[in-house]
Amino acid sequence: MPELPEVETVVQSLKKVLLNKKIADIEIRYDKIIRMPLEQFKAKLIGAEIKDITRKAKYLIFNFGNFSMVSHLRMEGKFHYNLNKREYGKHEHIIFHFTDGTELIYDDVRKFGEMHLRDNKELFETNPLKKLGPDANTDIDQKVFEKVFKKAIPVKSFLLDQTIIGGIGNIYADEILFMSGIHPLRLASTLTYADVTRILAASKEVLNKAISLGGTTIKSFSSGDISGLFQNELCVHTKKGEECPSCKTIIEKIKVGGRGTYFCSVCQK
Repeated sequence: MPELPEVETVVQSLKKVLLNKKIADIEIRYDKIIRMPLEQFKAKLIGAEIKDITRKAKYLIFNFGNFSMVSHLRMEGKFHYNLNKREYGKHEHIIFHFTDGTELIYDDVRKFGEMHLRDNKELFETNPLKKLGPDANTDIDQKVFEKVFKKAIPVKSFLLDQTIIGGIGNIYADEILFMSGIHPLRLASTLTYADVTRILAASKEVLNKAISLGGTTIKSFSSGDISGLFQNELCVHTKKGEECPSCKTIIEKIKVGGRGTYFCSVCQK
């Protein structure tokens, strides 16, 4: 699943080619991705011009001036910018045709992605964006973690809760906890202020480094001509059976909240 760094990479890639494009038509080949009546979706977007593309946590925000399209890529979603019309693949479900003849194609093997339209004046006051916590790479501070001491849940599950902190997914949670020296099964309610300070610092360092490297290429992530390079920097995630880069202990894998979790039993307490 694309996490905050991957989504930020998609934003920067799409901004290079889509700003000021006007939508001429929309083909909807799988309607469940559109989370509103299809005719309303098309009527509002056709003739509209893309003013900006931003992000909140893992959500893409296409700004059209007075309103925005909010999109989540979920497990396998991707956007492709197409200069020349061609045959569409079976997983290419939404095609935005622009007045200059170019296209933006939404591709999703699993069909879990979603698109919403929201007026900009209430963009962050309505779901899906209202429910999100502050972005993990920039906005989180000590106050965000005031809730942590009341949560008797594994700290990894706490980090993955998008209503508390936005943008951290499975890959980066493992890397953040390794850098922090915190065991993923440790209960959040047992963390000290020193632990929290390390997690805050690690969250920003790991995510911003991943952004600078275009995200992490695991399975299917790509953004235009960009392939994420952060997989070359991973310390524990996907490293089961390999040596810890710090102490040479063998990296272990367990399940936390149903998610595959990688850690060093010596470095993380």
